[in-house]
Amino acid sequence: MTLKSRGKLLSKCVFLQTQPWRSASNYVQIRKVLVANRGEIACRVMRTAKKLGIQTVAVYSDADTSAAHVEMADEAYNIGLPPSQESYLRREKIIDIAKCSGCQAIHPGYGFLSENTEFAELCHKSDIIFVGPPANAIRDMGIKSASKSIMSAAGVPVIEGYHGDDQSMAKLKQEAENIGFPVMIKAVLGGGGKGMRVAFTASEFESQLELARHEALKSFADQAVLLEKFVVEPRHVEVQIFGDHHGNCVHLFERDCSVQRRHQKIIEEAPAPNLSESLRAELGESAVKAACAVGYVGAGTVEFILDRHSHTFHFMEMNTRLQVEHAVTEMVTNTDLVEWQFRVAAGEKLPLTQEEIYLRGHAFEARIYAESPSNNFMPLAGPLHYLATPVPSADVRVETGVRQGDEVSVYYDPMIAKLIVWGKDRTDALIKMRTQLADYNIVGVDTNVDFLLDLCKHSEFISGNVHTNFIEHHRSELLGHKSPPDHIVIQAVLVVVLNEQLEAQKAASASQDPFSPFFSEIGMRLNHLLVRDFSFRCGKEAQVTYKKREGFLVRVSGAEEQLDVSGTLSMSNNRLELICHMDKKVVKSHVVITPTDVHLFTRDGSYQFSLPVPKFKSAEIDDAGATGGDVAVAPMPGVVEKVYVKLGDVVKAGDPLFIITAMKMEYVIHAPRDGQIEKINCSVGENVSKNAVMVKLREEGKDRGEVPNAV
Repeated sequence: MTLKSRGKLLSKCVFLQTQPWRSASNYVQIRKVLVANRGEIACRVMRTAKKLGIQTVAVYSDADTSAAHVEMADEAYNIGLPPSQESYLRREKIIDIAKCSGCQAIHPGYGFLSENTEFAELCHKSDIIFVGPPANAIRDMGIKSASKSIMSAAGVPVIEGYHGDDQSMAKLKQEAENIGFPVMIKAVLGGGGKGMRVAFTASEFESQLELARHEALKSFADQAVLLEKFVVEPRHVEVQIFGDHHGNCVHLFERDCSVQRRHQKIIEEAPAPNLSESLRAELGESAVKAACAVGYVGAGTVEFILDRHSHTFHFMEMNTRLQVEHAVTEMVTNTDLVEWQFRVAAGEKLPLTQEEIYLRGHAFEARIYAESPSNNFMPLAGPLHYLATPVPSADVRVETGVRQGDEVSVYYDPMIAKLIVWGKDRTDALIKMRTQLADYNIVGVDTNVDFLLDLCKHSEFISGNVHTNFIEHHRSELLGHKSPPDHIVIQAVLVVVLNEQLEAQKAASASQDPFSPFFSEIGMRLNHLLVRDFSFRCGKEAQVTYKKREGFLVRVSGAEEQLDVSGTLSMSNNRLELICHMDKKVVKSHVVITPTDVHLFTRDGSYQFSLPVPKFKSAEIDDAGATGGDVAVAPMPGVVEKVYVKLGDVVKAGDPLFIITAMKMEYVIHAPRDGQIEKINCSVGENVSKNAVMVKLREEGKDRGEVPNAV
């Protein structure tokens, strides 16, 4: 193992050693903690640990050598190769590092080993505090079939389904018929949307079951599933609970996590909108009852399916860890749940009783992902060339584990950050969320920021009429193609013109020559036209002519309009800002300029304008190989999990060709048309880049024509 430390970290370590956090004299003293995670949650845990005077130890894979959590920790140890199975899931290795570095405790964060029974038991056997619930509670709640039986016996409402041991196809198919379609198929050891599929009809049950089993086996090393009646368009409401070693258990009210894609949450809020106080109390009481049924200790979340019409609710599952969305609960209860975790793990009683916990205001959390909402929220990997975030304050939190220049890795979840805001009520908090999202500016990889902005402006979301099918139900409004309005196109042209003027002034200043032809627009400039035409690839056919003394002539779809436009480009709060005067109106935008693109970040969203590719470059691209329906390409960077075809196979449009694993998800790539497999450019286990040609097709029965070498 390798210790990674820096001078400034070592000096900080000495300081912390003189001021360790101490619990009551008869309780365990936690002086040093290993955070067995990465990214934003590792940084989040370390912030509270440092506040309490606890030294921190990080672990990192080869892919995370320069990660933010490594920089933040007092010590950091390499634990293996980038795949999580060879690094962050290595239980014994992490225990060994905790021992050799002198840690009294391990905080697992969420994901990875946070709900791993064997790891919790291994910590106990090694005399290391596992900052989480006891292993038996993880086991009871982690096996969904067992958890539902326990909840039913405890009087917690449970949704109907099959939780049996017989996992044969015949049995599962019969039980699905008995339940009635649509049926939800869930991995018994699942979580985070992994190993979950919905079979809407009997005809698709077997294929959906196979996909759920395969993903469950990869994610949890167990392909057992359970079946549940699928409630159409329910609400997903969960309750934060907390227990201690002294028999105390409280709830910290509920969160609404209904708006999801791929069965994964994308925006959360607390408290849940449009609930009566009596229903809120009933949910909290049921959650505490569920926790007490398993002798729960630590932070946990009881998740319920809530019928949005009748307001009846049923137990779905219990997550025996800190949730990604715990921050919204902290904002509305004025608590630090990670501090609670440390104190309870050390043997203290809960800091507050149920009567002392109260709601204050409203909070939202938006998850900023590297993904393509317009392409079925396909996760993406890539560099963060430019990254500017909102300014944190008492009402605004930015929880992240990346910085400008970092890369979103293909090996892990593509979440870039969590943006959390608080307001005096839901309306106030939602207005703040829209404002702060507009200030989250990223260049280098596509994100869901614009989608989140549109979501927060949707009338039904503003009204709190949310459900788990919200995105699909409002797909046309949320995911429809959007072209930039004319005034945005003009701003992009203005940016190019102003930037050229700034560059010319810099060149003149550098030369110190007052007679330089680059000194100003007044002097002669060779090859300079006072009339310029601009064409952008920006989702619409638009052309703008710039005339220095006459302004801008806009031609869109054959119509022309003369506009008087001027503006300035300058740095403001470390961002390049455009102030544009257009027809007696002043608008401001943040700007990022690259050699090939202009990025505008406005109050209503971001726009990217790509300059045209020169003809000789286009020809190079066209000559590179087959395009369109002749090939199947990798939609993202990833690892080839399975190849279904071989050379010469005849396939139909839609037939599966191969599976790519990326960001802990599996994606099946299908044949774009009927044809015969001419070439396969991938093999199982191979790393592939985005848009790599994986399979090439030809017409069935047609021999490949040979092209003679050019002389």
